Amino acid sequence: MKKVVTFGEIMLRLATPGYQRFCQAKEFTATYGGGEANVAVSLANYGLDAEFVTRLPKNDIARACEMDLHKNGVKTDHIVYGGDRLGIYFLETGAVARPSKVVYDRAYSAISEIKPGMIDWEEVFRDAQWFHWTGITPALSQGAADACLEAIRVANRMGVTVSTDLNYRKNLWKYGKTASEIMPALVEGCDVILGNEEDAEKVFGIKPEGFDVTRTGGEVNAAEFESVCTQLMKRFPRAKKVIITLRGSINANHNTWGGVLYDGKKLYQSPRYDITHIVDRVGGGDSFMGGLIYGLISYPEDDQKALNFAVAASCLKHTIYGDFNLVTVAEVENLMKGDGSGRVSR
Repeated sequence: MKKVVTFGEIMLRLATPGYQRFCQAKEFTATYGGGEANVAVSLANYGLDAEFVTRLPKNDIARACEMDLHKNGVKTDHIVYGGDRLGIYFLETGAVARPSKVVYDRAYSAISEIKPGMIDWEEVFRDAQWFHWTGITPALSQGAADACLEAIRVANRMGVTVSTDLNYRKNLWKYGKTASEIMPALVEGCDVILGNEEDAEKVFGIKPEGFDVTRTGGEVNAAEFESVCTQLMKRFPRAKKVIITLRGSINANHNTWGGVLYDGKKLYQSPRYDITHIVDRVGGGDSFMGGLIYGLISYPEDDQKALNFAVAASCLKHTIYGDFNLVTVAEVENLMKGDGSGRVSR
């Protein structure tokens, strides 16, 4: 089985216990996470050969992070070492009408100082079938953007499928370039594009008419997003599939969740899940992407099943603490079949 490679930043996550605010916390719970690493963990849990590529400092915190990836079945054979620190993010989990908050402490992290030529991408992709990156990586620095573009071009040349999650993060673009300036050249090399309504609008100025994410009330009309898919595919003709995640936010603990997939001819719509007691929504989009890559690889002739797998996998992630989606194929398939009872398995 050929491997799936992901590339990006992994960070130390420090979260307040329960629903405490930052000003209340006397301690923080330490885990690890980051968009592309989260995808790799999902794929490893599903039994695929998954490898995560990044740049880490040579210290004990980075070593603990790498051990955590190994524990979850992710290979790290081509990680490069250098720099002084692992990035950190602090998380305050919201409740009801109070949203979650994230504070980043990732300036001068090892990967933000990466440069083209540091990673031998031809060696990385020698036995790979898929390469995944997100819009978070090129937001870190010009060097990270250049290294990402280098990887995409090598993957294109070697016939490796390339996917992206647009993942727009306004607070990260601070090195003098905007997402609109950097992202088009990278997305041009992608076969599969994932995003949400904000990603498409903020990066490319593409949005569904009449949609306001702050006023969904949990109701999201999937058909409204066909125009977003067609516009993205027209802008990036290499893309064979465009996928939009659809989140309706009733409050911080209660969301609706679904998605659409467009293959250039037909718009596929997933079932809509009503997630009434969210444990942790961080990593929700990454768990969707992990499920989608697994689905597209495992069900190459059934885009509907691939989409349904992605949405069900991500629905389950909302019940799991931490960035990683620690579920199995069997658990996802049970939910796809309609078993959402949560009854004890024994």
